Order: sequence, then structure tokens, then C-alpha cells
Amino acid sequence: MQPLTPEEIDRLARKRAGAKLGWYIHAAFYVAVNLLLLAVSDVGFGTRRWTPFPMVGWGIGLLLHGVSVFLIGGNSGLRERMVEREREKLRRQHGSPRP
Repeated sequence: MQPLTPEEIDRLARKRAGAKLGWYIHAAFYVAVNLLLLAVSDVGFGTRRWTPFPMVGWGIGLLLHGVSVFLIGGNSGLRERMVEREREKLRRQHGSPRP
């Protein structure tokens, strides 16, 4: 793998920071909305508690978002390795020389 230029490092750092900030915002909305749902469910709408269903569904989405940001997209380099494999495959298929 080639060393990154300062511009590439800055671009990649901004992209990763934006992805992490997006997850933090997602988590904050998850907490706020689910607290609101808990308050609403305690006021009425029957005696059966219905709030665990949206909490679990949205929680799974939040978990998958976190996995994609912190495990796959961040420090592991998995995405970069996959991109490099795809580049190599395309170069072989189309006969392009390696830079």
C-alpha cells in the first residue's frame, strides 16, 4: 500500500470523523425518541407495553450503524482491503497496468 499524501490523510480523517459524528447524532436521537415513547406509553394507549418493539428494531439499526462506522469503516482497514481487491480484479479484467 502506498503512503498517503497530506491531502488524502485530511480527506480520510474528515470522512471518518463525519461518520462517527453521524453515529453519535443517531444515538442521541435514539435515546431522546425512546424516552418520549416511554413517557407516551405510560400515559395511555392500553395496558400493554408496546415500546420495546420500536426500541429493539431501532436498536438493531443503531448497532449495525455502529458496526459499520467503528469496526468496518474505521480502524480495521477492512473496507480499504476490499476496495484494493476490487481494483486489482478490475485491472486484471480490463488489462490496465498497475500504477
